[in-house]
Amino acid sequence: MIVVSIIIPYFKKKKYFLKSFFSAYNQSFKNKEIIIIYDDEDKNELDFIKKNIRRLKNVKLIINKKNLGVGISRNKGIKLSRGKYIAFLDSDDVWHKDKLRKQINFMKKKNIEISHTTYEKIDENGVKIGKYIAKKRLSYQQLLNSCDIGLSTAIIKKKILKKYKFPSISTKEDYVLWLKISKKYEIFGINQTLCKWRKTNDSLSSDIAKKFYNAFKVYYCYQNFGLINSIYRVFILSFFYIRKNYIKNR
Repeated sequence: MIVVSIIIPYFKKKKYFLKSFFSAYNQSFKNKEIIIIYDDEDKNELDFIKKNIRRLKNVKLIINKKNLGVGISRNKGIKLSRGKYIAFLDSDDVWHKDKLRKQINFMKKKNIEISHTTYEKIDENGVKIGKYIAKKRLSYQQLLNSCDIGLSTAIIKKKILKKYKFPSISTKEDYVLWLKISKKYEIFGINQTLCKWRKTNDSLSSDIAKKFYNAFKVYYCYQNFGLINSIYRVFILSFFYIRKNYIKNR
């Protein structure tokens, strides 16, 4: 029986993919499936993916005809998934080998719908450059100030994701989803380092101008805040981001 479906969008991450993929495939938790969504019009790396997942049990490959973005790609994976729980992993991040086992046991014991964990931040060479400690609980009001959930640490019951989808924006698509969910469900954190989040220079999250624009959209378009309040919220979000990433880590 499939308990957890792992969704991995792929876009030009050949250098990191195998370490990321096998950190999910070799989990101590066995009742799982992995769904890879190849989201690149350029098919030069497709054979590489196929070669390395060939003959592996419970691994699906979905090939997008054109680049749809990570949010829509994840939605496709969720729709085709068979698990009771959905876990997300970006194709350059890395899981601890017991992540699923510990997190699923935690969620079952507490009877909760969504959880996330503490994670390390690493650079392109795998060197630790910081750490984020998951808060025990997160409310909507807390999330408005700071997006404190690492996407690759999150696990959500699939029934929740039948009602809530990732939006079609290039960054902060996960932030929009967390805000939607947190209006109805409390989000629980596990203070165990079960994931390594990789910061790369060519990632979408490193594009500062795009981050500001999409942060504004989060509040103005998706939270229906007014213009002034949305601009104010972007400044608050930026403040907490700087404090979390540049002050605490020094």
